[in-house]
Amino acid sequence: MFHDLRRHIRHTIQDLTDRINAGSGKSSATPPSDGSAPSSAPSSSPAAGAGLSWRWRVGLWSAVGLFLFSLVYYPVGMLMVHVVDDDPTFDVPAAEILPNQSRAVAMTAALINREVNVHPWVANDPFFMPGAMLERMPSFQQGIISALGRFAFELTDQIGRVRGSSKADANLQQAAGLLQYSGTVWFFDSKVSLMPTASSESQYRRARQALLDYNMRLASREAVFDPRTDNLLATVDRFASDLGSSSAQLDRLIRDGGFWSSEATRFYYDSKGRSYAYYQLMKALGDDYQSVIKDRQLQGVWDQAVASLAEAARLKPILVLNATPGTSWFPNDLAAQGFYILRARTQLREITSVLQK
Repeated sequence: MFHDLRRHIRHTIQDLTDRINAGSGKSSATPPSDGSAPSSAPSSSPAAGAGLSWRWRVGLWSAVGLFLFSLVYYPVGMLMVHVVDDDPTFDVPAAEILPNQSRAVAMTAALINREVNVHPWVANDPFFMPGAMLERMPSFQQGIISALGRFAFELTDQIGRVRGSSKADANLQQAAGLLQYSGTVWFFDSKVSLMPTASSESQYRRARQALLDYNMRLASREAVFDPRTDNLLATVDRFASDLGSSSAQLDRLIRDGGFWSSEATRFYYDSKGRSYAYYQLMKALGDDYQSVIKDRQLQGVWDQAVASLAEAARLKPILVLNATPGTSWFPNDLAAQGFYILRARTQLREITSVLQK
């Protein structure tokens, strides 16, 4: 009797083991210790196959669902996020500019606010956000910030101080430094540290606030904005030099870029953003330096330069094509943009030539 009870207990344990192994795709073939035939547990094979099939079905449907979600998530998200705001009528309301304040400084702060607060800043979007798939909008935004950063340097070095030997304004110095911050930094920058870091838009917001603080100090006559002829000369000359660099890069892409390329599209919209920013700054500087422009009889060529920059910023082809110049079938959008940029640069050089006399 004791022998039969022991055998019954062992068979019960063996049956439980077979049931557990059936769920993990295994089968037990351990022979009993009494020398009888090994237990084949015929019911475990179907269970194992069913368990494996169930896991494969869940994995397959998950992968298909993720793929279908991506097909909708990225295109729809890109359409919702994408905006290249090249509105030529954008301006700072006159009521927001106090006496003694600079319209150009107010315009710089307004453009920063529009690109990082009104619109999302997408140049630093990680791969799992739709903005990471965009080319035109991030390039346009970075072109604007690049141009504003150059102007901020002129404010710090020339316009915002009585003479070059006087102390630089702290607010302008801060703004100029922050606008040089890379536009592609998210909350983490693996090139620097694994710890969280300041994002691009947060730095640009700080630059905007520094510019607003400077303009408020101008209103209370606690800061300097010196509209001298040599200051205007240095500022326009810097704009012309930057446009000349853009035209040289456009020339390289026309010769080597191929019929269509992502590089050409990105640079086209970067140049578009710079042209748009300079267009807005030149309009605002025309107000700040109205007396100098009038005294030097520059209004005509000044308006022409502003118009050429507006044309360069207005161009918005469906596809940025780089066909062979002179062909009748396809346009060369890089050459068209380069024409207006070079035209604006020539007119800016005419302005500096008159200011030098």
